[in-house]
Amino acid sequence: MNVPLLIARRYFLSKKKRNIITIISNISMVGVAVGTAALIIVLSVFNGLEDLVRSLYGKSDPSLVIAARQGKSFSIDTLLLTNVQTTPGVALLTEVIEDNALLQYHDRQMVVKMRGLSENYFGQIPIDSNLLAGDHRLRRGEREYALVGEGVQRELGIVLDNRLAPLRLLYPRQEPGRKTLNINPEKAFNEETILAGGIFQIEQHLDDSYLFVPLTFARRLLGYGNRRTALYVRVGSSFKLSKVKEDLRERLGTGFTVLDSDEQHVSLLKAIKIEKLFVFITFAFILLIASLNIFFSLSMLVIDKRKDIAVLQAIGATEQTVRQSFLLVGAIVALVGAVAGLALGIGVCWVQQTFHVVSMGMATSVVDSYPVKMQATDIFFIALAIISITLAVSIRPALNAGRMQIRENL
Repeated sequence: MNVPLLIARRYFLSKKKRNIITIISNISMVGVAVGTAALIIVLSVFNGLEDLVRSLYGKSDPSLVIAARQGKSFSIDTLLLTNVQTTPGVALLTEVIEDNALLQYHDRQMVVKMRGLSENYFGQIPIDSNLLAGDHRLRRGEREYALVGEGVQRELGIVLDNRLAPLRLLYPRQEPGRKTLNINPEKAFNEETILAGGIFQIEQHLDDSYLFVPLTFARRLLGYGNRRTALYVRVGSSFKLSKVKEDLRERLGTGFTVLDSDEQHVSLLKAIKIEKLFVFITFAFILLIASLNIFFSLSMLVIDKRKDIAVLQAIGATEQTVRQSFLLVGAIVALVGAVAGLALGIGVCWVQQTFHVVSMGMATSVVDSYPVKMQATDIFFIALAIISITLAVSIRPALNAGRMQIRENL
C-alpha cells in the first residue's frame, strides 16, 4: 500500500472544506493548463514555419551543393568533375556560375542575381511546373534565352521573346593587373544581350531578384573561364543523402564544402530555432510564475493539516512519508493541469491543421493560414519543464511538513 499516495489523493479530492486553499489549488491547475497549452501551440507554430521554409526553398534547392570553402569561385577540370560524377549515388551534376549583374530593359534597370546553368539543370529542379509563361528551355537551337523571376518581370515590364528590345546585362570588367575599374564607361563593363524566354514563380526571394541564363552566356559576361561558383548534385532516390554527402566530402577534401538543403539555408533555420528556444524559455518562466500558486497552496495546506501530520507521526509515519505525501499533492495538482493543458493544446493544433481556422491575414502571404506541426520532442521537453517546476515549488513546503514536531501540534 502506497501510504503517501493515499494521503495525497485524500487531500486533493477532499470536498469537506471549500476554503481558500482549494481555490488557490484550482487557480494553480488552471495556470499550469493554460501555460502548457500555450507552449504546445506556440512551439507547434514555430515547427510549422520551419517546415514552410523548407518546402518553399526545397522547390529550387538541389540535393547537394558543392562550393569553395574560401572565396566565391573555384577552378574546375576533368579530374574534379570525374571525381564527383563517379561517387556512388550521384545521379546528375550541374555546373553553376552565380553573381550580381545589372539588368537593363528599355529605360529601366535593376541589379539582379544572375545564375548561369548548364543544360541539365532542369533535371535537378522541375522548374517547368513553376512557369507562369513562356518556355523553360535556356537554349533553342543556336539562340540563348533567359528565365526571368516574376518579380523582376513585373518591376521592369519585360515582354517575352521581344527581339526588338532584348535584355541587356552588364558586369564590371576586370582587367589583368588592374585593381580599380576603368573610368571610361565604354570599357568599364562587359555587356551581353539575351531574349527573355520564360517567367518563373518559385518563391519570393527568387522571383524578385533572380535571372536564369545558359552557362555559356554567364561565362562570356562574367569572364569566369573555367571557374564555377558551385556544382549542383542530384542524389539518386535509392541512395541515402547523408552517406553521399560524406563520401563527397572525403573525395573533395578540405578545400570544398558539401551542403544539403538545410545547410544551404542554415542562417534562416538557425534564426527560427533560436526564436523557438527563447519562446520556450519565456513561456516556461511564465509557467513557473503560474506554478507559484502550488507553493502557496501547499504551504497553507501544511499549516492547515498540522494536527493530521502530528497524528500520522504519532502512529508511526516517518518524516519521509509526510514529505512524500505533500510532494505528491503538488505533483497531482500539476499533473491534472498539465494533462488538461496538453489536451487543450493538441486539440487547438489539430483544429488549425484540419480546418485552418486562423488565417495569416495578408493577401500576399504564401499560405492562407498559420502552419502548425506538433512534435513529440516538444511534448517531452514541456513535460520535463513541468516536472522540474513542480519539484522546485513543492519541495520547500514538503520539507517543512516533515520537520513538524508532534508535541507542538497535538
